[in-house]
Amino acid sequence: MSAVIQNNPKPLLAAHGLVKHFGSTRVVDGVDLQCRSGEILGMLGANGAGKTTTLRLCYGFLQPDEGSVFIDGVERQKDPDGVNRQIGVCTQDDTFDTDFTVRDNLLWFGHYFRPRPTDLESRVKELLDRFDLTRYAKAKPDTLSGGYRRRLMIARALVHQPKVLFLDEPTTGLDPQARMAVWELVDGLRNEGLGIVLTTHYMDEAERLSDNLLVLKEGQVVSVGAPRTVLGDLVGEHVVVLDAKIPQAEMIESWLDKEGFSEPTRILNTWQFALDGAGLARFSAAFGQLRFEVRPPNLDDLFLQLTDDDS
Repeated sequence: MSAVIQNNPKPLLAAHGLVKHFGSTRVVDGVDLQCRSGEILGMLGANGAGKTTTLRLCYGFLQPDEGSVFIDGVERQKDPDGVNRQIGVCTQDDTFDTDFTVRDNLLWFGHYFRPRPTDLESRVKELLDRFDLTRYAKAKPDTLSGGYRRRLMIARALVHQPKVLFLDEPTTGLDPQARMAVWELVDGLRNEGLGIVLTTHYMDEAERLSDNLLVLKEGQVVSVGAPRTVLGDLVGEHVVVLDAKIPQAEMIESWLDKEGFSEPTRILNTWQFALDGAGLARFSAAFGQLRFEVRPPNLDDLFLQLTDDDS
Protein backbone atom coordinates (compact mmCIF):
# COMPACT_ATOMS: atom_id res chain seq x y z
CA MET A 1 0.00 0.00 0.00
CA SER A 2 1.24 3.46 -0.90
CA ALA A 3 2.48 5.57 1.99
CA VAL A 4 0.64 8.52 0.43
CA ILE A 5 -2.68 7.02 1.56
CA GLN A 6 -1.67 7.12 5.19
CA ASN A 7 -1.20 10.90 5.07
CA ASN A 8 -4.32 11.70 3.04
CA PRO A 9 -7.44 10.39 4.80
CA LYS A 10 -9.78 12.58 2.72
CA PRO A 11 -10.88 10.75 -0.45
CA LEU A 12 -10.22 12.33 -3.84
CA LEU A 13 -13.19 10.39 -5.22
CA ALA A 14 -16.34 9.66 -3.23
CA ALA A 15 -19.56 8.26 -4.69
CA HIS A 16 -22.70 7.80 -2.61
CA GLY A 17 -25.76 5.72 -3.42
CA LEU A 18 -25.25 5.50 -7.19
CA VAL A 19 -28.23 4.06 -9.06
CA LYS A 20 -28.62 3.62 -12.82
CA HIS A 21 -31.40 1.99 -14.83
CA PHE A 22 -31.28 0.88 -18.45
CA GLY A 23 -34.93 0.44 -19.25
CA SER A 24 -36.44 -1.56 -16.41
CA THR A 25 -33.09 -3.10 -15.41
CA ARG A 26 -31.31 -1.64 -12.40
CA VAL A 27 -27.72 -2.10 -13.53
CA VAL A 28 -26.13 -0.09 -10.70
CA ASP A 29 -27.91 -0.48 -7.39
CA GLY A 30 -26.84 1.79 -4.53
CA VAL A 31 -23.06 1.75 -5.05
CA ASP A 32 -20.82 3.60 -2.58
CA LEU A 33 -17.09 3.89 -3.25
CA GLN A 34 -14.10 6.05 -2.50
CA CYS A 35 -10.48 6.41 -3.60
CA ARG A 36 -7.71 8.41 -1.94
CA SER A 37 -4.55 10.06 -3.14
CA GLY A 38 -1.86 7.45 -3.81
CA GLU A 39 -4.38 4.60 -3.93
CA ILE A 40 -5.48 2.20 -6.65
CA LEU A 41 -9.03 0.94 -6.22
CA GLY A 42 -9.61 -2.21 -8.27
CA MET A 43 -13.20 -2.90 -9.34
CA LEU A 44 -13.97 -6.56 -9.96
CA GLY A 45 -17.01 -8.51 -11.05
CA ALA A 46 -18.25 -10.90 -13.71
CA ASN A 47 -19.47 -9.62 -17.09
CA GLY A 48 -22.61 -7.56 -16.56
CA ALA A 49 -21.86 -6.85 -12.90
CA GLY A 50 -21.95 -3.08 -13.50
CA LYS A 51 -18.24 -2.19 -13.43
CA THR A 52 -18.05 -0.07 -16.56
CA THR A 53 -21.40 1.59 -15.90
CA THR A 54 -20.28 2.53 -12.38
CA LEU A 55 -17.04 3.93 -13.78
CA ARG A 56 -18.96 5.98 -16.36
CA LEU A 57 -21.19 7.40 -13.65
CA CYS A 58 -18.12 8.47 -11.71
CA TYR A 59 -16.40 10.23 -14.59
CA GLY A 60 -19.57 11.76 -15.99
CA PHE A 61 -20.16 9.91 -19.27
CA LEU A 62 -23.49 8.80 -17.75
CA GLN A 63 -25.70 10.61 -15.27
CA PRO A 64 -26.95 8.68 -12.22
CA ASP A 65 -30.68 8.28 -11.63
CA GLU A 66 -29.89 8.60 -7.94
CA GLY A 67 -26.79 9.37 -5.90
CA SER A 68 -23.89 11.79 -6.11
CA VAL A 69 -20.21 11.89 -7.08
CA PHE A 70 -17.61 14.14 -5.45
CA ILE A 71 -14.12 14.82 -6.81
CA ASP A 72 -11.76 16.37 -4.27
CA GLY A 73 -14.78 17.49 -2.24
CA VAL A 74 -16.65 19.09 -5.18
CA GLU A 75 -19.97 17.59 -6.29
CA ARG A 76 -19.98 16.77 -10.00
CA GLN A 77 -23.54 18.00 -10.61
CA LYS A 78 -22.78 21.41 -9.08
CA ASP A 79 -19.53 22.09 -10.97
CA PRO A 80 -19.15 19.62 -13.87
CA ASP A 81 -16.50 21.68 -15.70
CA GLY A 82 -14.40 22.08 -12.57
CA VAL A 83 -14.68 18.36 -11.82
CA ASN A 84 -13.76 17.41 -15.40
CA ARG A 85 -10.57 19.43 -14.98
CA GLN A 86 -9.58 17.12 -12.10
CA ILE A 87 -10.17 13.74 -13.75
CA GLY A 88 -8.52 11.75 -16.52
CA VAL A 89 -10.15 8.85 -18.36
CA CYS A 90 -8.65 5.94 -20.28
CA THR A 91 -11.50 3.97 -21.85
CA GLN A 92 -11.44 0.33 -22.98
CA ASP A 93 -11.26 1.35 -26.63
CA ASP A 94 -8.75 3.70 -28.25
CA THR A 95 -10.42 7.00 -29.15
CA PHE A 96 -7.76 8.99 -30.97
CA ASP A 97 -8.17 11.48 -33.78
CA THR A 98 -6.44 9.43 -36.47
CA ASP A 99 -5.86 12.54 -38.62
CA PHE A 100 -3.55 13.95 -35.94
CA THR A 101 -0.07 12.81 -35.01
CA VAL A 102 0.72 11.34 -31.60
CA ARG A 103 2.02 14.71 -30.43
CA ASP A 104 -0.98 16.63 -31.76
CA ASN A 105 -3.42 14.22 -30.11
CA LEU A 106 -1.91 15.20 -26.78
CA LEU A 107 -1.61 18.88 -27.61
CA TRP A 108 -5.16 19.40 -28.83
CA PHE A 109 -6.68 17.35 -26.05
CA GLY A 110 -5.06 19.76 -23.60
CA HIS A 111 -6.82 22.68 -25.32
CA TYR A 112 -10.24 21.31 -24.31
CA PHE A 113 -9.75 22.15 -20.63
CA ARG A 114 -10.35 25.46 -18.88
CA PRO A 115 -8.29 26.80 -17.38
CA ARG A 116 -5.86 25.47 -19.96
CA PRO A 117 -2.83 23.63 -18.56
CA THR A 118 0.09 25.99 -18.11
CA ASP A 119 2.92 25.58 -20.61
CA LEU A 120 1.09 22.90 -22.57
CA GLU A 121 3.98 22.37 -25.00
CA SER A 122 6.31 21.45 -22.14
CA ARG A 123 3.69 19.16 -20.61
CA VAL A 124 3.27 17.29 -23.89
CA LYS A 125 7.04 16.89 -24.25
CA GLU A 126 7.24 15.59 -20.68
CA LEU A 127 4.54 12.98 -21.36
CA LEU A 128 6.10 11.90 -24.66
CA ASP A 129 9.39 11.31 -22.86
CA ARG A 130 7.86 9.60 -19.86
CA PHE A 131 5.74 7.19 -21.89
CA ASP A 132 8.54 6.45 -24.38
CA LEU A 133 6.54 8.05 -27.20
CA THR A 134 9.04 10.70 -28.34
CA ARG A 135 10.24 8.58 -31.27
CA TYR A 136 6.61 8.27 -32.44
CA ALA A 137 5.68 11.93 -31.90
CA LYS A 138 5.15 12.58 -35.64
CA ALA A 139 3.51 9.22 -36.35
CA LYS A 140 -0.23 8.60 -36.62
CA PRO A 141 -1.74 6.63 -33.71
CA ASP A 142 -3.03 3.82 -35.93
CA THR A 143 0.58 2.93 -36.86
CA LEU A 144 1.48 2.15 -33.24
CA SER A 145 1.45 -1.28 -31.60
CA GLY A 146 -1.29 -2.09 -29.11
CA GLY A 147 1.01 -1.44 -26.15
CA TYR A 148 2.03 2.00 -27.41
CA ARG A 149 -1.56 2.94 -28.23
CA ARG A 150 -2.40 2.18 -24.59
CA ARG A 151 0.53 4.34 -23.48
CA LEU A 152 -0.82 7.16 -25.62
CA MET A 153 -4.32 6.77 -24.17
CA ILE A 154 -3.01 7.03 -20.61
CA ALA A 155 -0.71 9.94 -21.51
CA ARG A 156 -3.64 11.79 -23.07
CA ALA A 157 -5.70 11.24 -19.91
CA LEU A 158 -2.91 12.94 -17.94
CA VAL A 159 -2.15 15.92 -20.16
CA HIS A 160 -4.18 18.34 -17.99
CA GLN A 161 -2.63 17.02 -14.74
CA PRO A 162 -5.74 15.51 -13.13
CA LYS A 163 -5.98 14.25 -9.55
CA VAL A 164 -8.08 11.15 -10.31
CA LEU A 165 -7.44 8.68 -13.15
CA PHE A 166 -10.03 6.17 -14.39
CA LEU A 167 -8.63 3.11 -16.20
CA ASP A 168 -11.22 0.82 -17.81
CA GLU A 169 -9.60 -2.49 -18.82
CA PRO A 170 -6.31 -0.70 -19.66
CA THR A 171 -4.33 -3.77 -20.80
CA THR A 172 -6.95 -5.85 -22.63
CA GLY A 173 -5.43 -7.50 -25.69
CA LEU A 174 -1.82 -6.69 -24.83
CA ASP A 175 1.00 -9.22 -24.71
CA PRO A 176 2.59 -9.93 -21.30
CA GLN A 177 5.56 -7.61 -21.86
CA ALA A 178 3.33 -4.69 -22.88
CA ARG A 179 1.01 -5.34 -19.93
CA MET A 180 3.90 -5.22 -17.47
CA ALA A 181 5.13 -1.96 -19.00
CA VAL A 182 1.69 -0.42 -18.44
CA TRP A 183 1.68 -1.76 -14.85
CA GLU A 184 4.96 0.01 -14.15
CA LEU A 185 3.59 3.29 -15.50
CA VAL A 186 0.41 2.98 -13.43
CA ASP A 187 2.37 2.12 -10.30
CA GLY A 188 4.51 5.21 -10.81
CA LEU A 189 1.40 7.40 -11.10
CA ARG A 190 0.08 5.94 -7.84
CA ASN A 191 3.35 6.78 -6.11
CA GLU A 192 3.04 10.39 -7.30
CA GLY A 193 -0.26 10.71 -5.45
CA LEU A 194 -2.95 10.17 -8.08
CA GLY A 195 -6.12 8.41 -7.06
CA ILE A 196 -6.66 5.62 -9.60
CA VAL A 197 -9.77 3.52 -10.24
CA LEU A 198 -9.09 0.38 -12.28
CA THR A 199 -11.40 -2.20 -13.83
CA THR A 200 -9.84 -5.38 -15.15
CA HIS A 201 -10.59 -9.01 -16.00
CA TYR A 202 -6.96 -9.95 -15.31
CA MET A 203 -6.75 -11.18 -11.75
CA ASP A 204 -2.96 -10.95 -11.63
CA GLU A 205 -3.29 -7.30 -12.66
CA ALA A 206 -5.79 -6.56 -9.91
CA GLU A 207 -3.69 -8.41 -7.34
CA ARG A 208 -0.43 -6.65 -8.24
CA LEU A 209 -1.80 -3.13 -8.53
CA SER A 210 -4.78 -2.72 -6.19
CA ASP A 211 -4.50 -1.30 -2.68
CA ASN A 212 -8.22 -1.93 -2.17
CA LEU A 213 -10.81 -3.94 -4.05
CA LEU A 214 -14.49 -3.30 -4.66
CA VAL A 215 -16.44 -6.34 -5.84
CA LEU A 216 -19.71 -5.89 -7.73
CA LYS A 217 -22.41 -8.46 -8.36
CA GLU A 218 -25.63 -7.59 -10.18
CA GLY A 219 -24.91 -3.90 -9.66
CA GLN A 220 -24.38 -4.11 -5.91
CA VAL A 221 -21.23 -3.97 -3.79
CA VAL A 222 -20.74 -7.36 -2.16
CA SER A 223 -17.36 -6.63 -0.57
CA VAL A 224 -14.84 -3.81 -0.32
CA GLY A 225 -11.47 -3.54 1.40
CA ALA A 226 -7.90 -4.78 1.21
CA PRO A 227 -7.47 -7.83 -1.08
CA ARG A 228 -6.90 -10.25 1.84
CA THR A 229 -10.03 -8.96 3.58
CA VAL A 230 -12.15 -9.33 0.44
CA LEU A 231 -10.86 -12.85 -0.19
CA GLY A 232 -11.63 -13.84 3.39
CA ASP A 233 -15.15 -12.42 3.10
CA LEU A 234 -16.07 -13.96 -0.25
CA VAL A 235 -13.89 -17.06 -0.65
CA GLY A 236 -12.66 -18.24 2.75
CA GLU A 237 -9.47 -18.65 4.73
CA HIS A 238 -8.19 -21.77 2.97
CA VAL A 239 -8.61 -23.46 -0.41
CA VAL A 240 -8.43 -27.26 -0.53
CA VAL A 241 -7.27 -28.84 -3.81
CA LEU A 242 -7.60 -32.57 -4.48
CA ASP A 243 -7.96 -35.12 -7.27
CA ALA A 244 -11.50 -35.07 -8.65
CA LYS A 245 -11.37 -38.78 -9.54
CA ILE A 246 -10.99 -40.10 -6.00
CA PRO A 247 -13.55 -42.72 -4.88
CA GLN A 248 -14.63 -40.53 -1.94
CA ALA A 249 -15.88 -37.72 -4.23
CA GLU A 250 -19.56 -38.21 -3.39
CA MET A 251 -18.77 -38.45 0.33
CA ILE A 252 -16.90 -35.14 0.17
CA GLU A 253 -19.75 -33.43 -1.70
CA SER A 254 -22.17 -34.70 0.92
CA TRP A 255 -19.90 -33.53 3.75
CA LEU A 256 -19.55 -30.03 2.25
CA ASP A 257 -23.31 -29.74 1.87
CA LYS A 258 -23.95 -30.97 5.42
CA GLU A 259 -21.35 -28.56 6.86
CA GLY A 260 -22.79 -25.60 4.93
CA PHE A 261 -19.84 -24.98 2.60
CA SER A 262 -20.00 -24.20 -1.12
CA GLU A 263 -19.87 -26.93 -3.74
CA PRO A 264 -16.43 -27.73 -5.13
CA THR A 265 -15.28 -26.15 -8.37
CA ARG A 266 -13.85 -28.56 -10.92
CA ILE A 267 -10.78 -27.39 -12.84
CA LEU A 268 -9.50 -30.05 -15.24
CA ASN A 269 -8.84 -33.09 -13.01
CA THR A 270 -8.91 -31.28 -9.69
CA TRP A 271 -11.52 -30.15 -7.22
CA GLN A 272 -11.22 -26.92 -5.29
CA PHE A 273 -13.30 -25.67 -2.39
CA ALA A 274 -12.89 -23.08 0.35
CA LEU A 275 -13.01 -23.70 4.10
CA ASP A 276 -12.53 -21.58 7.19
CA GLY A 277 -10.05 -22.64 9.86
CA ALA A 278 -12.56 -24.69 11.85
CA GLY A 279 -13.90 -26.29 8.68
CA LEU A 280 -10.42 -27.30 7.59
CA ALA A 281 -9.81 -28.95 10.97
CA ARG A 282 -13.07 -30.92 10.65
CA PHE A 283 -12.31 -31.88 7.05
CA SER A 284 -8.84 -33.10 8.02
CA ALA A 285 -10.34 -35.18 10.81
CA ALA A 286 -12.95 -36.71 8.49
CA PHE A 287 -10.72 -37.27 5.45
CA GLY A 288 -7.20 -37.30 6.85
CA GLN A 289 -6.34 -40.39 4.84
CA LEU A 290 -6.68 -38.45 1.57
CA ARG A 291 -3.89 -36.58 -0.18
CA PHE A 292 -4.84 -32.94 -0.66
CA GLU A 293 -3.22 -29.52 -0.93
CA VAL A 294 -4.15 -26.50 1.19
CA ARG A 295 -3.28 -23.00 -0.04
CA PRO A 296 -4.37 -19.40 0.59
CA PRO A 297 -7.16 -18.07 -1.64
CA ASN A 298 -6.32 -15.82 -4.57
CA LEU A 299 -8.28 -13.56 -6.88
CA ASP A 300 -8.68 -16.32 -9.46
CA ASP A 301 -10.68 -18.23 -6.84
CA LEU A 302 -12.83 -15.15 -6.30
CA PHE A 303 -13.46 -14.64 -10.01
CA LEU A 304 -14.36 -18.31 -10.50
CA GLN A 305 -16.80 -18.05 -7.62
CA LEU A 306 -18.42 -14.92 -9.04
CA THR A 307 -18.81 -16.45 -12.50
CA ASP A 308 -20.08 -19.76 -11.07
CA ASP A 309 -22.69 -17.85 -9.06
CA ASP A 310 -23.83 -15.95 -12.16
CA SER A 311 -24.10 -19.13 -14.22
